[in-house]
Amino acid sequence: MREHFIEGNELFFDREKLSDEWLLKLYKGMLEPRLIEEKMLILLRQGKISKWFSGIGQEAISIGVTSALHEDEYILPMHRNLGVFTARNIPLHRMFSQWQGTTGGFTKGRDRSFHFGTQRYKIIGMISHLGPQLGVACGIALGHKLRKEQKITAVFTGEGGTSEGDFHEALNVASVWDLPVLFCIENNGYGLSTPTREQYRCEHLIDRAVGYGMEGHQINGNNITEVFNRISEIAQGMREHPRPVLIEFETFRMRGHEEASGVKYVPLDLLQHWEKRDPLINYRAFLMNKNLLNLDKNDLLEQEIRKNIDQNLEIAFAENAPSVSTDNELQDVYAPFKFKLESPGNNSREIRFIDAIAQALKEAMHRHDNCVLMGQDIADYGGVFKITEGFVDTFGKDRVRNTPICESAIIEAGMGLSINGFKAIIELQFADFVSSGFNPIVNYLAKSHYRWGQVADVVLRMPCGAGVGAGPFHSQSNEAWFTHTPGLKVVYPAFPADAKGLLISAIEDPNPVLFFEHKALYRTVRQAVPTGYYNLPFGKAALLNAGTQISIITFGAPVHWALELIADMLEISIALIDLRTLVPLDWDAINDTVVQTGKVLLLTEDNLTGSFITSLAARIGDECFEYLDAPVKCLASLDTPIPFAKDLENNYLAKDRLKNAVKELVDY
Repeated sequence: MREHFIEGNELFFDREKLSDEWLLKLYKGMLEPRLIEEKMLILLRQGKISKWFSGIGQEAISIGVTSALHEDEYILPMHRNLGVFTARNIPLHRMFSQWQGTTGGFTKGRDRSFHFGTQRYKIIGMISHLGPQLGVACGIALGHKLRKEQKITAVFTGEGGTSEGDFHEALNVASVWDLPVLFCIENNGYGLSTPTREQYRCEHLIDRAVGYGMEGHQINGNNITEVFNRISEIAQGMREHPRPVLIEFETFRMRGHEEASGVKYVPLDLLQHWEKRDPLINYRAFLMNKNLLNLDKNDLLEQEIRKNIDQNLEIAFAENAPSVSTDNELQDVYAPFKFKLESPGNNSREIRFIDAIAQALKEAMHRHDNCVLMGQDIADYGGVFKITEGFVDTFGKDRVRNTPICESAIIEAGMGLSINGFKAIIELQFADFVSSGFNPIVNYLAKSHYRWGQVADVVLRMPCGAGVGAGPFHSQSNEAWFTHTPGLKVVYPAFPADAKGLLISAIEDPNPVLFFEHKALYRTVRQAVPTGYYNLPFGKAALLNAGTQISIITFGAPVHWALELIADMLEISIALIDLRTLVPLDWDAINDTVVQTGKVLLLTEDNLTGSFITSLAARIGDECFEYLDAPVKCLASLDTPIPFAKDLENNYLAKDRLKNAVKELVDY
């Protein structure tokens, strides 16, 4: 690398109180990822790795920030932050194996490059959608704050990522809750090929800090001493006085977004301008001017690092590709959870469905002191359905938290809490609003354990359903959005006693659970419910009525439609199965009732196309065909949005068509 030396300006680097040892440590910290990258670019050309996202020219940011943080403080890097990983001393062969998709990596070959996390090194990797990790950082920082730990969390994004809604939501949440999150923007000029002038119109990205009521700092991202000294000072202040801080690092991406894309869209004079500001080369010149480094010492240091790279590459290249095992693949979708039954006591009390939900939450909050409730208006107001009324008096505002209207950031914060050892329960004010937080559910919570073994100990409470005259945006039964996604569990009870026991189980379970609560049942269905703490297993359907002529399989409010029908059609022997949980599914109960009756009617409140029952019908037809005496019948709501007017809503729902559907199937 001698040919790249340029004359450095010693005044450019302010050593402040940094010792000679620290100055050299920062240099070695930047040199290692640079040499690794140079090796990776060779391997890329040789076809030995498939992709590379270069951070050449940005090393001072990763090394400076990581060096300023304590080893037990979390960092959430991006794909150009190789220096974060090397500065945390992750064994190189493990990273090389990760990039190769071999057994020594962090994801068992299931994800690539820097898409992984490691609790051991307190690094939580990104997903390709960029934005979610910003809200995750908020949750991690909230955990530290709740435990009164003087720790900060650093999270990276690029200037392009600041255009995502997750960025704005996360900054807002961090500001409102005074969370010690260091938001690090690497402004490197281009989001792939899109220049900054086409990403935003403010003069500087830190101008946005004022809008969120937080402080912002602009730092020369190519100056290692400026990065380290300023971040060290800012970080210590955040530990002592928890608050979020927005940092804009000015830097430049010297290579393509990834190698295949190149840099033809970048003006040559701009590349030349930033080439002269190379953070490693200029800093090396500074050290030489200070007589802290010379050519011979530099050569020895490079040789030492290159030798270590080659030795670790040999280890990685000697590893095997992951062995293919379908059982292992399916097993790792969910975190292990050994359900321990806690049976109800002898005492019970007749309560409403809504009261059972409230009781379950109270019991869980008492049992799990690391459990945090979050949602819009759930604190002093008690939520729009008053389920959490009085909770603040019992558990305090730290654990019962009102949230801004930003579903994505709050769901992401729930994931961050889980990473930091908490249980998160999030009330979606209405299940319909979950669409505003869809990405972190299906791409972050659902995939984390499969990818790198991280639990997502998050329960999403989903008040759902029609029949209450609430129109298209407050009435959907949208469970099918999530039953399709591996990694999520989906629960949908129809009775108060089930709701209480299953919600307690959902909170015990370390996997992400979507818990659907039908609003029309809240105050209309009453039942004797055991007092105290008890749980119920997932994947166990309830046989509510034995029958021999026809089986109705359903869940949620339609269970009560079916019960009314059975009482009205005593001449027909109808078996009624309440699934209670959709994922996991009690297939044995379904198979048994098909064998018993030979005729099946699947009933849902959801509209037909793409509903949960259509996929269930296909499976029954495939696996139980020999026992069927008639085609599997699916009865669902109309394929329209849910209308507001009562008569239109009644026409939309399948309830009034149920009787004829049963007759047709019996007569088949």
